[in-house]
This record gives sequence, structure tokens and C-alpha cells, in this order.
Amino acid sequence: MASENFNVIKPDKGVPIKAWTRGVPLEPEAEQQLRNVAQLPFIYKHVAVMPDVHWGIGATVGSVIPTLGAIIPAAVGVDIGCGMMAVQTDLNARDLPENLKEMRRNIEQAVPHGRTHNGGPRDKGAWNNIPTRQRNVWERLRGVYEGLLERHPKLQGRSVNHVNHLGTLGGGNHFIEVCLDESDTVWFMLHSGSRGVGNRIGTYFIDLAKQDMRRWHINVPDKDLAYFPEGADHFDDYVEAVEWAQDFAMTNRDLMMQAVIKAVSLTKGLRKFKAEVKSVNCHHNYVARENHFGKNILVTRKGAVRARKNDLGIIPGSMGAQSFIVRGLENENSFHSCSHGAGRVMSRKAAKRKFSLDDHVKATENVECRKDLEVIDETPGAYKSILDVMNAQKDLVEIVHTLRQVVCVKG
Repeated sequence: MASENFNVIKPDKGVPIKAWTRGVPLEPEAEQQLRNVAQLPFIYKHVAVMPDVHWGIGATVGSVIPTLGAIIPAAVGVDIGCGMMAVQTDLNARDLPENLKEMRRNIEQAVPHGRTHNGGPRDKGAWNNIPTRQRNVWERLRGVYEGLLERHPKLQGRSVNHVNHLGTLGGGNHFIEVCLDESDTVWFMLHSGSRGVGNRIGTYFIDLAKQDMRRWHINVPDKDLAYFPEGADHFDDYVEAVEWAQDFAMTNRDLMMQAVIKAVSLTKGLRKFKAEVKSVNCHHNYVARENHFGKNILVTRKGAVRARKNDLGIIPGSMGAQSFIVRGLENENSFHSCSHGAGRVMSRKAAKRKFSLDDHVKATENVECRKDLEVIDETPGAYKSILDVMNAQKDLVEIVHTLRQVVCVKG
């Protein structure tokens, strides 16, 4: 029955590609990337493709790559551990003030976001005076990080962004939202990852893998598919670095969510509330050791969420579109995975060329958010229809809650 819900692409070389793309576009460039991945000698069984699939670096965003005895750093990407967190409150829409500008402003003041000064010392998206909570949390994280630096000093880079990024949002498609579900219950939701330190780790090991390919005279279909074989010089260090960055990313979201809850509570006229009814914190750019089809393997989810039986996950739409809290259905063909969002349908540059500020204002008319030229690349029309995406993966997840934004903070 499951085979009725995905398309099968059979490359000339390599394993099959099972794509949950019925009713959603699959760009030719993304399909070629999938074919490139499928012909690598260590891919296990098949490549699984989520309905939000689109072109990425080396491997497509929205793909699930199972491997035996090797790992591809560019498939994990540079925003290691990027993911979502959502918290359900006991507030209702009727408890919210009519004007939500103050609530948005409170969140923006509480959580550093965006990027200025090339990410340097005066970057508005980092802490200049690091809060005590962040310093205390960093003490738990710093030991493994400093061990990595001893073995790989170049990880340090020109600037140090780690503790000063803990509990910060970043830019691009990262966001913080106040949402209402189908019963008008208020939720807080956010999207972010491992920030500057994760980017540095990802970039460094991607380059290292490329160097290894040249040193061993190994040819890959795309230079960004350079990999580390298990047992090779850098495999264990990369796995340790990725696991650390994933921990950093999840901790980053926890700290931000605490700040958001406090910031919202300062809104004038808002009653006291609880924000611990239900929370979800899940990665969608990461690698994990799992067992599938009776074999222990590595699963890289590049823009995909784990969806085992009863796993709770978050599939956000774009600014102004619906988002979903979902429960996994443990579909083995997808390696227990689902999409991580709507997925881009055009590049950022194309979106800025196509959409006007008036288009963006109209598309986000019911959301308290930025309405300026700098966020046009994130306007809803730049993304696939989230409803089409959800319809294409009915056998991967079931919808638990449907959310709509009323406040959106972008970097």
C-alpha cells in the first residue's frame, strides 16, 4: 500500500529513489542531485525524498540518505542540528491584546536575531554581554568543543562565535512565532540551529572531506559529495563534532524558548500563563545511528524530520501559511521520516525579483511581522504550498494540530 504514495526514480547507476512528490514540483536540478547521491557505493537500500525537496549544496534539501560505513558532511550541511521547537500554552486567542506589536517587540528585544558587521564583535545577532544562564550552559558544552579544537585548531576560525550565539536566532529562514491552533490555543514556535559554531564545523569538515577525496584519488559525481569512510582518519572526529553541534542546536532552542516565554509574559494586560503543556524539540538537519530493514546504519536527514511511530514533529509553512504539529506513522520506506517544511520553489534572488513589497504585505496581512524589502525572499510565494506538501505525505505522518501565525519574528 505504501508504494502507492511515492514515485520511484531508477537511475542508470545506483539504488532506486523513492520520492513522496505527487502533486508537488521536483525541479530537474534537484532530481540530478538525487541521482548523484543514489550512485554512491555505500548508499543503503534506496534514497527517500520528501515532498518539500529542492536543490541544495551537494545533496537536496528534503532528502533522507541512508549509508553503510560512510558519512557525507555536505549532506548533513553547515547548519548542523537545525530544527524546530514548539510549546503549547494555556492561553487562548481571546487572552491576547488586539495589537500585537508590543509582544513582537518584546520578543525581538529578548532574543538577538539577524546579522550585522559580518558576524563580528558588534553583530546585532549575538550577545555582547553574555547572560549568566548562557555562560553556565556553555560550561557543560565547552569540554568536548575544546577537545575538538586541540585536534583541529583551524576550527577556531578568525572569530569566535559559540557562547555568544547560545540562545540567539540567526537570520534567513529562521524565525520565532506566536501561533493559534484549531481551538485558538496559543503556541510559541521557533526555528534555528547551531549558529556560527555549527557553520564553522560543517564548513571545515566538508573541506577536509574534499581534501581526502583528492588525496585518495576518489572520484564522486559532485565534489560536494565528498565523504569520510568509517575507520578513516577523520570519521570519528566528524561524528563527535556533529553530535556536539546537534546538542548545541537543541540547547540553543531551549534557551530561546525560555526567553520567548518570559518576553511574552511582559506584554501589558496579558494574564499569567503556563507554557509547559506540550513541547516538541526536533532536528531536521542531522545524522543519527538507526536500525532499518534489520541493519544498523547511519541516516542523514537533510531537511527531514524523524517520524517513528508516535514521534511528535513540526512541519512549518512559510510566513503567513499554516504550520503543523504531526505524529509519525513509522513508514519504513521513508526510513521513518517526513518533510521539514514547505520547501522553496524559487531561489532567494528570484523571489526578490518576482515579488513586490505590496505582494508581501498582502500575503502576511494577518500576521504581526516585518513588512520590508529585506524579507521578500521569505514571503509565502517563494515556497511550495504547505497543503500540497502535507497531502503528499499522508502515509508518513498524521496531523495533530494545525497552527496559524499571529506574530512572526525574522532575523
